[in-house]
Amino acid sequence: MGLVDAPNKVPEHQRFYQHQYKQHVRLWKIVRAHDVPRPTLYMMGRKAAGYNTWFGKN
Repeated sequence: MGLVDAPNKVPEHQRFYQHQYKQHVRLWKIVRAHDVPRPTLYMMGRKAAGYNTWFGKN
């Protein structure tokens, strides 16, 4: 099983983010962080337009 024997990459990612923060790099300028705001902004726009779902008119 892939997840059982997977290496723990959390400390590696944590060091990377802490290093970026020490250099005063904003979160949206970090390479991996651009995956989070896009869906959030998309859904905020849909909610402002009156839609409660990801797709469709419901």
